[in-house]
Amino acid sequence: MKEKKQQARESHMECHHKMQARIHEAEDTIQEQQLVIEALVEEKSSLLQTIQGSYQEAEDTIQEQHMIIEALVEEKASLVQIIQGLQEDNDAPAPFDDEWEEEAEEEPEEEGLEDIPLGEGEIIEE
Repeated sequence: MKEKKQQARESHMECHHKMQARIHEAEDTIQEQQLVIEALVEEKSSLLQTIQGSYQEAEDTIQEQHMIIEALVEEKASLVQIIQGLQEDNDAPAPFDDEWEEEAEEEPEEEGLEDIPLGEGEIIEE
C-alpha cells in the first residue's frame, strides 16, 4: 500500500511539474504578446502623429495658396484699373471689356490653287 501511495505521489508530482511548466510557458507567451501589443500601440500613436502633422502641413499649404491667390486677384484688379486709366488718358480702346468676344479666325483663301482629285494629274519635275 505504501508503494502505491508513493507511486501516486510521484505521478501527482510529475503531473504538477508538467502543469507548472505549461503555466510558465503560457505566462511567457502572454508577456511576449503584451510586449508586441504595446509596441503596436506605440507605432500606431507615432503614425497618427505623423498623419496629423502631414494633414496640418497640407492645411497650412492650402491656406497659404488661398492667400496667394487672393493677393494675385487683388493685384490683377489693380493692374487692370491702372491699364484702363492709362488707356483713357491716351484715348485708347479698352481691351479688358467684360463683354469681350473672341473674333473668329478667318481661313485665308489660297489663290491659284484648284481642287485636283486625288490620283489624277501628273507630277512634272523641272
